[in-house]
Amino acid sequence: MSFRNEQDNIPHLVKRLTAVFAKEPERLEIIFVNDDSSDRSLEVLRNLNAADHRIKIVNMARRFGVSECVLAGMETARGDAVIYLDCDLQDPPELIPELLREWRNGAQVVHTLRERRLGENPIKMFITRMAYRAIQLGSNIKLPVDCGDYKLLDRVVVQRLITLTEHDPYLRGLVIWIGYKQTFVPYIREARHSGSTHFPLFSRNPWRALLGGITSFSNMPIYVFGMVGVAAALLSFGLLLGSLLGYVFTNMTGFGTAFLVGLGLLLWSILVLGISTVGLYVVRIYKDVRGRPRYIIKDTEGFGPAE
Repeated sequence: MSFRNEQDNIPHLVKRLTAVFAKEPERLEIIFVNDDSSDRSLEVLRNLNAADHRIKIVNMARRFGVSECVLAGMETARGDAVIYLDCDLQDPPELIPELLREWRNGAQVVHTLRERRLGENPIKMFITRMAYRAIQLGSNIKLPVDCGDYKLLDRVVVQRLITLTEHDPYLRGLVIWIGYKQTFVPYIREARHSGSTHFPLFSRNPWRALLGGITSFSNMPIYVFGMVGVAAALLSFGLLLGSLLGYVFTNMTGFGTAFLVGLGLLLWSILVLGISTVGLYVVRIYKDVRGRPRYIIKDTEGFGPAE
């Protein structure tokens, strides 16, 4: 579980997780990946670890982001299956027995499918649904629309996932792309237990996720701007021809000048947007080529010598 500043939610999450696994035959390790929290989260986890050694901590060297922390947790996990979820308790741990049941029946990836989302701003939810559909529309693989980051992955899938080296990974898409036997478990997502969301609509995180999803699995933006460029060229030719005819037959010089200036600005804006779109892909290439690690683990706590 990756987290940042979740001191109020962590004890409740641990309590519910241990209650769930008390009824399951599998052994449990709970790995918390600390994305450079500035509150008392680490202190809370250390106290919990003193009482239950199944609780383990991975501290990142700085703030790296949700996907990078999830991968760091997978790298340190040793189980036959890995379940990852957020610490805000919107994803109910009580759903885990159903995920394990599907896994025992042969599924290697078990997604959770959100049928409803409680306690969310309706405007934000509308924009979120449209964003997911935009990612799916241009994707070259079939990406489920209402699946989040609450999943179970078999060990073989985890091993494949952590060997991928691309930066700004869009995990929701990569898990689908990897393949293997996948299934879905529907559920109702709960309201956040405590604190405020780390993904407000007008913040960096949701827009980074949207752009990452689109540029990871789709070339559609480049094709779209190519078609827009062709349409703009045809429109420009028609407007220039119309302006020329208007000047010749009606002498509307003022109208023609203003019209051409507006047309020039329109074409310039389309050009800049198109270059920016290509730039998004170039940035992804640059990040992969320069070869920096996606994240750096500062230290770990609660792991035994063999781990």
